[in-house]
Amino acid sequence: MTEEADFQAGDHYIAELHIDDASLPVSSAEMQHERRVAIFDLIEDNQFRPKGSPTGPYMVRLALDDGRLTFDVGTTLGVPRGKFAVSMVPFRRIVKDYFMICESYHNAIRTATSAQIEAIDMGRRGLHNEGSRLLADSLRNQAEVSFDTSRRLFTLICALHRRPA
Repeated sequence: MTEEADFQAGDHYIAELHIDDASLPVSSAEMQHERRVAIFDLIEDNQFRPKGSPTGPYMVRLALDDGRLTFDVGTTLGVPRGKFAVSMVPFRRIVKDYFMICESYHNAIRTATSAQIEAIDMGRRGLHNEGSRLLADSLRNQAEVSFDTSRRLFTLICALHRRPA
């Protein structure tokens, strides 16, 4: 993970992101919408540089393959910038806990006090930050990402792993 100022060239960002839908679990219309929103947010603002890449911007293809999130990265001009994968095993607990606390948050909105809702939301943000740091650490040998980009990628990972209700 790197700070925004460390990205010297302005073209180190993901301009296009495509997901291999065939590699994803069955999804509802709501889940597909969550994925589209997560992709939009990531594309809207990110800083991403594969190790050794002199220029971007990048087109990234993501797939879930045998417990790994695979990244196939090239420039938007079609120049390959590498393939790498991140094991999803370390994320299982965090994603599960994140879904549980999000459900608690949505349930609390109806009946809890504002102090209780705020406490649950602080826990949700803490788990999100933990997942973001884990992701940035998992990517450190393959790509540099800003913390905000890591947060957006973690949101996308959660959207990719959500199961139908």
